[in-house]
Amino acid sequence: MTARGESTPLVETFERYLQDKGKGRGGEGGNYRRNAARELDRFAAWAAGDGGSDDWKGLAEGTDRDPTFADLDERVFREYARHLAGDRGLKGNTVRTYYAYVSAWCGWCVNEGYLAVHYAQRASATAPLPADDGRKPGDQQAWSPEQRHELTRHVDERAREAIEAFADRRSDGDGGDESGQDPLDRQRARYEALRAARDRALVVVLAYTAVRVGELLRDPDDPRRRGVRWGEIDLDDGSMEVYRKKQQWDAASLPDPVVAPLRNYRRLVDPPDDRWPVFPTLDRRTLGALVEEALADRGHRPEDIEAHRDEHARDLLLALDADVRPPSLTTDGARSILRRLTDAAGVSVDHAKHDYLAPHGGRRGMGEVLVRSFGYTVAARYLDNSEEMVRERYSHIEAGELGDLATDALEEIDGNA
Repeated sequence: MTARGESTPLVETFERYLQDKGKGRGGEGGNYRRNAARELDRFAAWAAGDGGSDDWKGLAEGTDRDPTFADLDERVFREYARHLAGDRGLKGNTVRTYYAYVSAWCGWCVNEGYLAVHYAQRASATAPLPADDGRKPGDQQAWSPEQRHELTRHVDERAREAIEAFADRRSDGDGGDESGQDPLDRQRARYEALRAARDRALVVVLAYTAVRVGELLRDPDDPRRRGVRWGEIDLDDGSMEVYRKKQQWDAASLPDPVVAPLRNYRRLVDPPDDRWPVFPTLDRRTLGALVEEALADRGHRPEDIEAHRDEHARDLLLALDADVRPPSLTTDGARSILRRLTDAAGVSVDHAKHDYLAPHGGRRGMGEVLVRSFGYTVAARYLDNSEEMVRERYSHIEAGELGDLATDALEEIDGNA
């Protein structure tokens, strides 16, 4: 390690490391970058003496400088591993994951010449970490056929009722005075129909296409993932263009249970152009700020903007009328929706980590169906994964099938005895 490396404060290397690991232009995006940044900040605070035990004074105790690479050795990482493991609010695998972010940075520092040794990977450093609990991918949540049926039935009924309520109000007449209806009441009915139809479309896409939620919706930390738009969906061909995990655009299949809800939803939305998101956010604060800014940029005065907003029951409807394109729903937003819908549908969920039907559970549930029905090769193509990875993630299925074969063999032997 050079003298320059020894004297370099740890925090001065973080941004360059994160850029190397980030995605998109300038390495500014990506979930890994966000999570790594969070854990490095925690490590830096701990190294400076914050967040440790009462007797922990930090690596630069008695000085007025920030911790540098000269302060690091395997004993430091051992102490940090002990610090993470001592947080009783963290599960074992979570502790290992958090430590892995810091360890990866340490390895990068070796490659960049800041450190001569990858201290974080030494056995003595990792010894305090909790043992791997051996959790297999097959233990992760997968929507069962019963859960899928209950949730899709609920959103279908809810969408049908909302759309019918809107159609009834619309058929009563167009004029507020002549029909006796308040135009804003009809707009509220349309909004509820749009919301219910959007939620139904989201559920069936997650349930039947096996598309990753990050490929479908907006990721605030990755500018390339801005959510699927209507121009990227071909309902006649039954396909949808998505930006895959492998960092390229690719077509995903839309099976029959998905096409009709999407077609009905699009007819109801009637988007101004193909660049509109299929699953827009409905957050009131976001949409309110968006339409105000867009109309102001078009030269509207504040009082005119307020009048336009008063004429619409919801800002989403004003956005549609004024062709102000909203952002897509985020992945976190989808999780909130699924929590609400799981509860409203009364779906029973017994899982250690999730008390609702999480987005990835739809993909895994579809993977279960495909592996059991058509085997690993077909499932791998549909899931956009290698066959090797699919075999690993769904190894519990093969184990069960082999167990059945063994049982049949034993029964045949016993029968012939």
